[in-house]
Amino acid sequence: MVIADLRRQAEADASSVTALASELIRTPSRGGIDDYEPVLAIVETWLQARQLPHRRLRGPDGDSVAVLIEIPGGRPGPTWVLDACLDTAPFGDEAAWSFSPTAGDVTSAGTLRGRGASDSKSGAAMFCHVAAAVRRQADQLAGILAVLLDVDEHTGNFGGAVALMKAIDPTTIAGAMIAYPGHDEVIVGGRGVFRARLHVSGKAGHSGSSKPNTANAVSRAARLVTMLENQPLPTPVTGGFPQSPKLTVTEFRSGEGFTAVPDHAVIGVDVRLTDVLDAKAAEEIIHKTAAQLDAEFPAPRPTELESILSWPPFRLDPTEQPAAALLEGAIAAGVTPRTKVAGPSNIGNLFATRKIRTTAGFGLPYSGLHGTDEQVDLSVLPTVQAAYHHAVLTLMDLRP
Repeated sequence: MVIADLRRQAEADASSVTALASELIRTPSRGGIDDYEPVLAIVETWLQARQLPHRRLRGPDGDSVAVLIEIPGGRPGPTWVLDACLDTAPFGDEAAWSFSPTAGDVTSAGTLRGRGASDSKSGAAMFCHVAAAVRRQADQLAGILAVLLDVDEHTGNFGGAVALMKAIDPTTIAGAMIAYPGHDEVIVGGRGVFRARLHVSGKAGHSGSSKPNTANAVSRAARLVTMLENQPLPTPVTGGFPQSPKLTVTEFRSGEGFTAVPDHAVIGVDVRLTDVLDAKAAEEIIHKTAAQLDAEFPAPRPTELESILSWPPFRLDPTEQPAAALLEGAIAAGVTPRTKVAGPSNIGNLFATRKIRTTAGFGLPYSGLHGTDEQVDLSVLPTVQAAYHHAVLTLMDLRP
């Protein structure tokens, strides 16, 4: 098949892709807030109507965390993964939106509106149609196409991706492409992350007492926040990761009411990792800063560090697969995106722990991602779908 054929297929699919994406958007699936069952059921109904092979993936507690489509080729080969999440960010202040966050409608200008339009329900709908197209010629292909439509992504748990690597031997997965939005870039890497909570102690007392209290947990925690934010971090090296590591205090909790001096405070710390700062080094910086606080401003107990999670950074050379195939597909479809290493972390960081090479973004032009008035431009949908279809055929050894 030549790229013109793939584009004609994508153009024929466009109204169906839009209809499926619209139905998904009209079904709220905010990570950690909404029930995921309705949005998973929508894609299952669509797949069943087309007799596409699929199954549910479940997390440790038995809850559904993904629908997995598997299209085996006619010859042996590795598994290639397409991934798009079905859960979304929260709505935020709904009064600030100029339309309903669950609008799921298409404007006269050709934009699809609503939470998840960009991240990543339009991508999920597109990947369903790519799977259907690939199945029609599967006997000519090598390996397996696995399409992961996951939830529990926006919680940061990556539950669907974790379940995938239990459902499929990760050593058989040659690479993955994630349908994050953005038409001008193919994301070939991302900073890693180390997250921790610091439990800062103090000495309880009455706020109105005439006796001084030098170990107020809130005051100690506030000092620690300043100390953390002033910590120097390594700078990028020539030829290395293009972004710098970053430390951000993202959480502060303590106290109750006005009359009690708190004896406990919690600080959440998010550190973005690169090749010059790994998780161990980040933990050491936080630990040493906390020890400095305890030495300079003593309390009944030392500050405790609770590690929450850690994903390594990842970076894929544009000549490696699947990046090379996606770039080739985009160019064949008429787009010349640049490659970029992203600041935020994503499922590609999790896949990196299993040495699965991943791209994490090439999709529709967007606005309002995770913010107000989220929407995507549908005019380039056939181009993006044709690029991914071309990439999959290349990876599965059928040259378009």
